Amino acid sequence: MLFLGFLYLTSALGTVMLLTLMILRIGALVGDCPVAQARARAVSITIATGFAAIGAGGVIMIGAVLPALGDASFAALMLTLGFTALCLGLGFTHAMGTLRAALVPHQPDQAPDPAADAA
Repeated sequence: MLFLGFLYLTSALGTVMLLTLMILRIGALVGDCPVAQARARAVSITIATGFAAIGAGGVIMIGAVLPALGDASFAALMLTLGFTALCLGLGFTHAMGTLRAALVPHQPDQAPDPAADAA
């Protein structure tokens, strides 16, 4: 069981690390654009830090189920890794949406033109 726990933590936390690095890499690539350069780097670091913290917490919470499924050890490992991959994928998708939304330039609301309504 100790080996399965080590294998689970190594692969799950490795996935968190790789997805976090991917968020930082995408932020760096967007940061090459002169329009959103400073904002892109700051936002990508913030989002990557949040993703890593929440992802690591989720990995630990899902891994806590592993000893409870001790009878079928390989099936338990595959179940926990699959659920972890699903949760991290959904979190990564949300992080990318947040990054995209944070980099869209702010457009101030314009008041309707009364002259256009009269015509």
